[in-house]
Amino acid sequence: MLDELRELYQEVILDHGRNPRNHRRPEDANRHARGNNPICGDTLVVYLDVGDDGVIRDAAFEGQGCAISIASASMMTDVLKGKTEAQARALFEKFHDLCTKDDFDLDAVDNGAGDDDLERLQVLAGVRAFPMRVKCATLAWHTMTAAMSGEDATSTE
Repeated sequence: MLDELRELYQEVILDHGRNPRNHRRPEDANRHARGNNPICGDTLVVYLDVGDDGVIRDAAFEGQGCAISIASASMMTDVLKGKTEAQARALFEKFHDLCTKDDFDLDAVDNGAGDDDLERLQVLAGVRAFPMRVKCATLAWHTMTAAMSGEDATSTE
């Protein structure tokens, strides 16, 4: 069963890596930031359209990188739409824990932190076994928080 689940996760990552969702530059984006992972060369620009009420109306990205980096950006832009900035930041914190903490317990996640979204993002949890890949999986997320904070650029270094 574990091998079947791992294979399914790999298929989801490859699908998002080959056919990324929201891979575009939206005309109405009012925030953006560049992200760079100098270790493997991944580069992304994350675009956000944030309303006056702090709700993310649209999220997209451009760039290139490994399958994990692109898949993570694709999945992130899907789950961010309709979230407030505070919800997006909280989701990033939980996603970072998912990718880095061996004792992360999805069942113990506070309901306000987007546990349904974390279930969808769980396919990327395997990167915790490969510390260099954590930076690939979290690059888009760091770039998203930089965009929300008004920063032009961020790096995984």
